[in-house]
Amino acid sequence: MPGLKRFIPASFVVLWATGFIGARYAMPWAEPFTFLAVRFVLAAVLLAALMAVLGSSRATRKEALHATGAGILMHGVYLGGVFWAIHRGMPAGLSALIVGLQPLITAVLAGKLLGEAILPRHWLGLATGLVGVVIVLWPKLGAIGGGVTPETLAASLISVLAMAAGTIWQKRFASGGNLVAATLWQYVGGASVMALASLAFETHKFVINGELIFAMAWLVLVLSIGAIFLLMIMIRDGEMSKVASLFYLVPAVTAVMAWALFGEHLNMIQVAGMAITTFGVGLATAQPTRARASR
Repeated sequence: MPGLKRFIPASFVVLWATGFIGARYAMPWAEPFTFLAVRFVLAAVLLAALMAVLGSSRATRKEALHATGAGILMHGVYLGGVFWAIHRGMPAGLSALIVGLQPLITAVLAGKLLGEAILPRHWLGLATGLVGVVIVLWPKLGAIGGGVTPETLAASLISVLAMAAGTIWQKRFASGGNLVAATLWQYVGGASVMALASLAFETHKFVINGELIFAMAWLVLVLSIGAIFLLMIMIRDGEMSKVASLFYLVPAVTAVMAWALFGEHLNMIQVAGMAITTFGVGLATAQPTRARASR
């Protein structure tokens, strides 16, 4: 329904921001690669069941291969790197700040690989949004601690590059087929990478309790199904620089949720940062860009 599409960006930001809830509850009770492997397998099984109920068309071999490749980057490498770095002591605020570079990286790649023309107004919006993100996250950067190592920094940087590359791959090669089938194959790719990483580096132990079950259910249903479907729709229908700019709003929404749910401090400087971020995203998404003539 076209009328509902206007609500997709805001809905995506809110759902994506809730990911910290699941991660916060899950990480004390499961190792990151093992947890993500199980999460992706469950999401793939649910999508396979949904395809059977809906009678959805299957992906072609080419579509499945491209969706699997995008999933390896967007789900496996991206989330695996973020979860691993935080599990090894990387402060969540610093990790979020590094991941916040994604919209700028995606805009550069979209210009080079997809032929999107990014106007000066959009570059200004992307830069402004990044400044706002820094302001929002600044109070969380005080306790850097020993978790910031070359390994955790490398994992965070690889994660943000993988997410940018994965969304570009999805847009260029894998956005033309059935969304349910494409998303299923994405999780096949993500689960494969996480299963291999789990076998190589972890002990595969779970502590089954209410918090872990809640986290798994939340991340599978709300993030892996709900938010990812919205992201796939936006990637299919929109320009990558605009879609990527929405990720700037996630830290601000997450900060508000942490204040409301967990009583985390939220000061006026952070509120100002949220306003700056919102203004920057508005600049980055206000005008349609014109595709460059193909060379």
